[in-house]
Formats: sequence, C-alpha cells, structure tokens
Amino acid sequence: MNIEYTGRHIEVTPALRSHTEEHFSRIGHVFGGKPLKAHVTIEVERGRHRSEVVVNWRNDVLTAMTTSADMYKSLADTIDKIGKQALKLKKKVIDKSHKAVKAGKLAPAEETDIAPEPSPTKIIKTKRYKVKPVTAEEAAMLLEDDENQFLVFRDSGTERISIIYKRKDGHYGLIEP
Repeated sequence: MNIEYTGRHIEVTPALRSHTEEHFSRIGHVFGGKPLKAHVTIEVERGRHRSEVVVNWRNDVLTAMTTSADMYKSLADTIDKIGKQALKLKKKVIDKSHKAVKAGKLAPAEETDIAPEPSPTKIIKTKRYKVKPVTAEEAAMLLEDDENQFLVFRDSGTERISIIYKRKDGHYGLIEP
C-alpha cells in the first residue's frame, strides 16, 4: 500500500500517519491484496479539520472528503467512506463477472403452486345498434333468440334504459336505473 501525505496549514505528524495507516488496514480486506495508491490531504482552516483521500485502485479512482472539528475523526470518516465505495465497486465487479442466474430464480420453491398468469382483459369489437322501446317481456323474447347474455333496451313504459340478462338458473334478471 503506497500512501502519500500532503498537509496544508498543518504538519503531517507520525501520529496522523499511523492513525491513517491503521484505518486503511481495517478496510484492507476489501481491496483484496491488490496494490493501491492513496493520496491523503489534510488541511486546517478556521478551526475546521478537512481531510481528503484519493485512492487509485484497479482502474478506478475513489475519492472522499470530510470536514470535522477533530482531525482524527475527519480522517476516520473519510477512510470509512472510501471503504464503502470500494466495497460497492467490488460487488459491482463480482456481479458483472458472475453472470450466472441464481438457482432461486430458475426453479421456484417446490411447495408453492404455480398459478397460470391471467390473460389481460380485452375489449372485443362492439356493435352499435339503435335502442328501440320495448317492454321487459319483449326484451326477454329478443334475448332468447340472441347468443349474448344480456340486452340493453329502452323501456316503452318509462322511457328509461334498462338491462335484461340471463341468469344461471335459467330465469332472466332485470336491471332498472
């Protein structure tokens, strides 16, 4: 691991170096032994301690920056951010290289019953016809000759639109508004 340090308005002390290297060693397992080059910049301005870490790993550049009241906390938070970015990148690379489909997606669980997907409902071509005034009895006679299960008609007595339909028990149902 190659770590370069830059200090602005602050001297990079051996304690800060060891603190940084300790935190990098905690997340070293994420990098998997691949050589990495890091550049750590620390800065103090008006009581704010800012740390920035730029890591070149594989063919990617990971950057993170944190501002805090304490330089040690700022460095720790920044290195944690780098660790999260590296882990996300590592998972992305692994998922990309392992394009195998998980077994759970291929075969459903044995205990569940597979129901066929319902076909999407369709609107079938409609017929337009004039609604002529008839009585309910005449509408029932018209419905006997028709293949449809219902008939829309205008009631000759009330001049309102009504619906008559065939019931499962062989009788007719009448819907009046």
